[in-house]
Amino acid sequence: MVVTLIDYIPFYYTSLSKEPAPPIITGKFVQIRNGDTLYLVFSPGELSKYHANIVERFCTDKGLNGSYDSERKRYVLNDHDWIVAGGGKFAIDRKQKTIKLYDDSMAYGKFDTKGLKNAIGSFREFSDFTILIE
Repeated sequence: MVVTLIDYIPFYYTSLSKEPAPPIITGKFVQIRNGDTLYLVFSPGELSKYHANIVERFCTDKGLNGSYDSERKRYVLNDHDWIVAGGGKFAIDRKQKTIKLYDDSMAYGKFDTKGLKNAIGSFREFSDFTILIE
C-alpha cells in the first residue's frame, strides 16, 4: 500500500495565521483510502475543530464530492471508492523529535495502526523522529 502524507500544518501557519509554527503542534488526523493508496491527513487543532472538517478540506482540495450528514457530524464522500478509515489526534514535538498518534474519531472511529509506524518513519519530515502510537 502506498501511503501519502497530506499535511495542513504548513498551510495554516504560513497562509492563515502568518505566525511561525510553535515547537509543539497538536491537532487531529484522518486516514482516507482509495484503492491501494492511504492518505494520512494532518490538520492543526486551530484549523480543524472536528475530523469531518479535515475530510471536507481534503475533498475540496482533491475535487471530490461529498456532504455532511444530517447531524453535521460526518462529512461523507459521494464516491464509494474513497473510504474514511478512521482518525485520531496527534502531537508533534519538533524539539524532542517525537510524533504521537492517539485517541480516535467520534465520527469515523479508531485509526488503523497496521504499518503506520513504518509509513510515518518513511516521510522525510519524520524520518528522524520517535514515533509513538497509542
